[in-house]
Amino acid sequence: MNELFGTLSDGTAVHRWTLERAGVRVRVLTYGGIVQSLEVPDRDGAAGNVVLGFAELDGYPAHSGPYFGALVGRYANRIAGGRFTLDGLTYALPQNDGSNCLHGGARGFDQRVWDVEPVEHGVRLSRVAGHGEEGFPGRLEVSATYTLDAHGALRIAYEAVTDAPTVVNPTNHSYFNLAGAGAGNAGGQELRIAASRFTPVDADLIPTGVESVEGTRFDFREARKVGAGHDHNFVLDKGVTPAPVEVAELHDPASGRVLTVSTTEPGLQLYTADHLEEPFAPCDGVALETQHFPDSPNRPEFPSTVLRPGEVFRSETVYAFSVR
Repeated sequence: MNELFGTLSDGTAVHRWTLERAGVRVRVLTYGGIVQSLEVPDRDGAAGNVVLGFAELDGYPAHSGPYFGALVGRYANRIAGGRFTLDGLTYALPQNDGSNCLHGGARGFDQRVWDVEPVEHGVRLSRVAGHGEEGFPGRLEVSATYTLDAHGALRIAYEAVTDAPTVVNPTNHSYFNLAGAGAGNAGGQELRIAASRFTPVDADLIPTGVESVEGTRFDFREARKVGAGHDHNFVLDKGVTPAPVEVAELHDPASGRVLTVSTTEPGLQLYTADHLEEPFAPCDGVALETQHFPDSPNRPEFPSTVLRPGEVFRSETVYAFSVR
């Protein structure tokens, strides 16, 4: 179902698409590719929305900083100093996170209205990010296809091509609370991540290297309460894969809801939303951002995020739901 959701301050219309299959209902906005709501049943069969968001369009531009449910890019996460060098050329980016460029800059993918077309069991959002948009090189043709599979899993498949060398690293920035949006602190929910290493960070949240999770608070190889105080990238044991592989599980014992995350990506950013403000509170949701590592354009030892003309960038992440 497609409906007018509202208009932006410049008069641009924003539409909402509703997808339903196998007891799951997801609503996606053309503004920012935002997952506005995601309703799944609990162990008693009662449906509840498990992502944080707003009932009205105005809430999103008014609270753009937390990136509620948004498709973020061209480069998700942080690029140190707001600059990187590619093929001998240095590119300056907006410094919208202290001295860093965060989630694509001051006006990234999350604040753009995307073109949309229906596909089987979903929608395909697309846009062209021009050469120099937010400082990034290359005219980038990018799409994100949202579908519900036969089991009600939400699949997000990204594709991009460029006419000049660039860097690409999109993700979805939904905050999950399996007890239900508005249920309060999600820190008591149980998380497992298939990662034996993580990237520790400096005071500016830029990686300083790669270390083992053994004996640290970053060891989620066995499920435990997620708690607070996390905004870190986990180095997934499976690395980059051609098809999605299961990498994480979030479980709410009270409702019985289980979220399983599978991805092609090599990293997962765990953000426990310690800094959320009104109308939400700190730790009201947990972001599980599948992506490449922070600051990869400046770190040749990390998996590459470079896309060149003639290549096709592809990644896919699957959010599957069950109960126990």
